Amino acid sequence: MDNNIVMRSADALSAKEAKCYATIENERYLLMNAKNIEATAKKNKVTVERMGARMVGHKTVGLEGTGSATFHYNMSIFRKLMTKYKDTGEDVYFDMQITNYDKTSSVGRQTVILKDCNMDSSLLAKMSAGDEIIEEDMNFTFDDWNYPEVFNMLNGMQ
Repeated sequence: MDNNIVMRSADALSAKEAKCYATIENERYLLMNAKNIEATAKKNKVTVERMGARMVGHKTVGLEGTGSATFHYNMSIFRKLMTKYKDTGEDVYFDMQITNYDKTSSVGRQTVILKDCNMDSSLLAKMSAGDEIIEEDMNFTFDDWNYPEVFNMLNGMQ
């Protein structure tokens, strides 16, 4: 058994060719203006006091999905959703499909579909007199997810 197995440098993923699609009200959008997107599932835990144990235990009782994204400030899709909520009271939920793929890596592709995403807030307007490119951040929640594609196992992990 080789005790000096290391990951190939080429297997470190670059996200430059990642893709994100949002399906909103039966329309599918390529969010090519996204700079970064991150989604996290967090366990909701309660403490469990136990007789005979000095340490408090923990029990998972649920999950919470949260995410964040940064976009170039050049689309109005999410502002329209917030305006719809303001005008009608109808909150719009949407799905996001995020695929990571780096053709130089042996791990292949991973795709996650975040179900029932819902924005926390929407930037309504932004301007700047400086030389920078303007961006907008969006935090969101989601209610479920699935993986139609997962990465291959790295060579040497098994």
